[in-house]
Amino acid sequence: MGSTADSLYDTQDMHTPTIHHVNGITSKPTILHLGDPIRYNHPLYSQLRSRYHIINPPPSSLKRPIFKQHLLDKTWGDFSATIRPFWNTGGEMGRWDRELIELLPTSMQVMASAGAGFDWVDTGVLAEFGILYCNGAHASTESVADMALYHVISVFRHMTWSSLAARSNSSDEWTKAHQQIPFASHNPRGHTLGIIGLGNIGHAIAKKVRAALGMKIIYHDVIQKSAEMEREADATFYPSMEELLAVSDCVLIATPYTSRPLLNAHTLSLLPRGARVVNIARGICIDEDALADALLSQHISAAGLDVHAHEPRVSERLSNMFNVTLTSHTGGGSVETAIGFEKLVMQNVEAVLEGREALTAVNQGLVDGYRSRRDYNPEEMTTTTTTTNGLHGHADDLDLDAADPGVQVNGESLSTNGETINGALEAGGVTKEVDGTASTAVGNT
Repeated sequence: MGSTADSLYDTQDMHTPTIHHVNGITSKPTILHLGDPIRYNHPLYSQLRSRYHIINPPPSSLKRPIFKQHLLDKTWGDFSATIRPFWNTGGEMGRWDRELIELLPTSMQVMASAGAGFDWVDTGVLAEFGILYCNGAHASTESVADMALYHVISVFRHMTWSSLAARSNSSDEWTKAHQQIPFASHNPRGHTLGIIGLGNIGHAIAKKVRAALGMKIIYHDVIQKSAEMEREADATFYPSMEELLAVSDCVLIATPYTSRPLLNAHTLSLLPRGARVVNIARGICIDEDALADALLSQHISAAGLDVHAHEPRVSERLSNMFNVTLTSHTGGGSVETAIGFEKLVMQNVEAVLEGREALTAVNQGLVDGYRSRRDYNPEEMTTTTTTTNGLHGHADDLDLDAADPGVQVNGESLSTNGETINGALEAGGVTKEVDGTASTAVGNT
């Protein structure tokens, strides 16, 4: 069915799933495997196959209109879980919104995916239907923190300027960089790094930067972290982002969930003149035109971005600036991260289907909340929705005062949310296609 790439997938299983019945009850729950086959954790996958019926549909069946029809037709039967081991594939159907989620079988219990970000799925709507969403938290922490360290060094030492000049094959450009960079660069040591979002990744960044570069660490988050976490990173809490910006020599965004730019013309103006900006979280976290303006006016001296607002497109204005370091959303891109994502996806699904607690459930609090308020019945849910910390749910079902750990997912704060999902840019509730180009970027954090 479809392209040559489909030959790697379970095309036979797709059309005729072998479901075993004992007295009318399915003896082997079915798992829908979305995207590429497993590459690394083969023993764990074999163990999963021995206990569950796994269907791995070909890419041609995952395009949204076709995928919707398969769900309507129950092509894959009453599956209990979905796994998506890689962030680059398995997201061809686009964002998992109410339109898709309502088509899932009532047997569905858990959705597990690679990627620490979870902006490609409405976790609130999943919770309404009693479905857990598990992300790849922790698996990418080390890789993203390393990338952040690179960008911090780059914005202080003008590494991109130096590299471009060396690659230009121009003696004049090389000489200019050699002579001018020493008078524009600074050692990071002793400077203040302001981190927005001290979750798992932000905390890892803080520890690396403190240990390697000797910078002073301050942070802003929706809640203050434990004394132990602060002590480990020698980090000081600022309850106001505006106050943090005013004293930061470099601001680094590491927050996992935002629906609007945190750094815009106004907030950028709060930074001291000559400050630097680093973003390893979500492209939407920064108004890129406002950043370009601030760089041109020299209010901001340098910037480092691993994520971009319109991926896979990069701001032309920023890409033409020698004092801006740009990478291709590869913060979490390492073999170690991929191995960890695969492992977590399978372990989460196995735990839930065996009645144990999920390892990295993002919306556990919401699922528990819906179940505790009344006997669970999706058909009785109202259609009035509200948004709380970026999570969508029904206004009459959300107890905001009880949102305590609900404000946190896997140690990350739900203060902000993401943007580019499978070619769609979400900003302020509006979805825009980006040249029809599919992008599975879900952010580093």
